[in-house]
Amino acid sequence: MPYYFAYGSNMNPARVAARIGDTRRVLAGVLHDHALRFDKVSKVAGIAHANVAPETGARVEGALFELEHPEQIRLMDPFEGYPREYDRHRLPVATSEGVIEAWVYIAAPGSTAMALKPAREYLMHLLAGEAFLSPDYHRRLAAVEAVAGLDDHALGQLGLSRHTPR
Repeated sequence: MPYYFAYGSNMNPARVAARIGDTRRVLAGVLHDHALRFDKVSKVAGIAHANVAPETGARVEGALFELEHPEQIRLMDPFEGYPREYDRHRLPVATSEGVIEAWVYIAAPGSTAMALKPAREYLMHLLAGEAFLSPDYHRRLAAVEAVAGLDDHALGQLGLSRHTPR
């Protein structure tokens, strides 16, 4: 079965289930030689989505979903903005069961910028993946400076809602 590695808001299993349905299981995973960045431009000025970028020696922790059906990755594509916003790559993800090749979304060329911050509601989805993260990594995520107080319209533009996990 195919796997999908989530390092951003899709670390929240409820969000993934609302978007693509049930998955077989979820494992803690690590993408080595990559670093987490909040540099993916969103539809709201100054607000970022998560991204990963190659960086020797760095690591990105996240949730590795074993999909029930191969087409579930295509169901995720619109939520990830594939193929315009993010590209989809097959990369090795380390788990307690060994290395597993998984789909990973990485910001498309020209879609990143400096000095962006995630929305508080977006960051909360990352923190919901606590079960898949080391305590230190979760603490570092919790310390990320985020933008609070966005209205419902702005949250909608970001694909977020105060009322549903989707």
